[in-house]
Amino acid sequence: MTISIFGVPGLPEIAAGSDLAAMIAAASTAEGSPIANGDIVVVTSKIVSKAEGRTVELDSVTPSPFAQQFADAWEKEPAIVELVLRESRRVVRQVGPVLITETRHGFVCANSGVDQSSSGAAGRAVLLPEDPDASARGLRRGFQERGADVAVIISDTFGRPWREGQTDIAIGIAGLAPVVSYIGEHDPHGHEFLVQAVCRADELASAGELVKGNLSRVPVAVIRGYDWEPDDEASMQDIIRESERDLFR
Repeated sequence: MTISIFGVPGLPEIAAGSDLAAMIAAASTAEGSPIANGDIVVVTSKIVSKAEGRTVELDSVTPSPFAQQFADAWEKEPAIVELVLRESRRVVRQVGPVLITETRHGFVCANSGVDQSSSGAAGRAVLLPEDPDASARGLRRGFQERGADVAVIISDTFGRPWREGQTDIAIGIAGLAPVVSYIGEHDPHGHEFLVQAVCRADELASAGELVKGNLSRVPVAVIRGYDWEPDDEASMQDIIRESERDLFR
């Protein structure tokens, strides 16, 4: 199998109401590599959030007493702390100024995914999409309407337990199952796989980041040549481990 990965440059600053599928399709065509059947389109969550109006002006946020107290203690922006708390189901861990939370989607990450970088303006924060799977399905439909049957992954940058640095992972998916299971199959030596299941959604999201990056202003990657079968029931909820099976929460 030979896989190619390329970015889609030329997208403008995204505003609320933008038709991302149309913009991505036009930009890829202008670049000479139009979106094609069988591609996997990896879209940075931030532009999805912007298109869906998931941005907040910080001066419109009234911090709760707890958010203000926490911000004062650790020299944080009170409005950001308030947004982090609003976007969370619960605080999983707080060490010094670091807040690890569980989002309403079920993701465990720093600051509920609330981010000010590349927000489009000073004093503005970007929240994660309300329903990343639905966002991915909408993009997939948009590409299908333009003649391209593709899978879509919404990606975001997360830290990882026990390892320094961050990597892109999938937070929304449409068109292909997020996990490939080898359970019940055998390796060349006859050993049966009992627990081996690969989260290819995360692997593909990370692969896409290789041609995107935080400073490149290329928020979309296309992965071409990867063999996948359509799955219209796909959801990232399938990979969220239930708390009773999580040894570290």
